[in-house]
Formats: sequence, C-alpha cells, structure tokens
Amino acid sequence: MGLRDQIDVDIKSAMKSGAKDKVSALRMLSAALKNKQIEKRAPLVDGEIVDTVRSLIKQRRDSIEQFAKGGRQDLVDKETAEVAVLEVYLPQQMAREEIERIIREVIAQTGAQGAKDMGKVMKALVPLLAGRADNKLVSELVKSSLG
Repeated sequence: MGLRDQIDVDIKSAMKSGAKDKVSALRMLSAALKNKQIEKRAPLVDGEIVDTVRSLIKQRRDSIEQFAKGGRQDLVDKETAEVAVLEVYLPQQMAREEIERIIREVIAQTGAQGAKDMGKVMKALVPLLAGRADNKLVSELVKSSLG
C-alpha cells in the first residue's frame, strides 16, 4: 500500500472513530496533496508526498511559534495536535549520535576547515540524510562541528 492510500485509509478510520481533529488534519493533507498533483499533472510518488508533509509540518511549527508569542494557547494546542498527526507519515528520524557521526565523516571527506566550508558540507549531507533528519538540527550540528 502506498503512502497516499494509507492516508486515505486513515481518513476513513478517523471519520468512523469520530476523531474530528485528526480528520481535519488529514483532509488538509489530502487537499495539499491533490493540489500538488494538479500542479505536477501526474501522480505523486512517496518522496513527493513526504516533502509535502514536511512542508505542512514546517508551516505548523512556524504558526505555533507565532501563536505562542501572541498568547493564543488554544491555537498552539490545535497546531501541535496537527503536527503529531502529520509526523506519522514521515520516515523514521535518525538519532542525533548517528547524524553527528555522518557529519564527521562528510567533514573528513570534503576536507572542510571552518565555517566558510559549511555550504560544501551541507551540500554533501543533504542527499545522505534525505528526510531522515531535521535540516535545522543538521545545520546547527555542522556549524558547531566546524566552529
């Protein structure tokens, strides 16, 4: 079963169980996927679906930050719940230690000397980590390793 099929099955089961918040989050995801598919004019592959999920999670996290600054705890809770629903569709994230090990290897391979070589290291890392690590965390770890 593909990722898109799994999302559709999860929508149906959430509707049957009466989980309104989960249904809302999954329908929002389904609409975003449909829009992306229309844009592309071809069916989406699992990698594109994961990219869309990641994008939606990033939007939610930005919203959570803004709502927290504005003192809107009710909206923070709503967005946090949506993030939890969406994270199910992301690949298993790597452990911090594993990411640090890969960063050390890439730094050694590229011969990076300092912060000026960060772009070279990140360019080599992104394909290796391909969605299995948060890019913000990776960037921070590279910066501390090179700094």
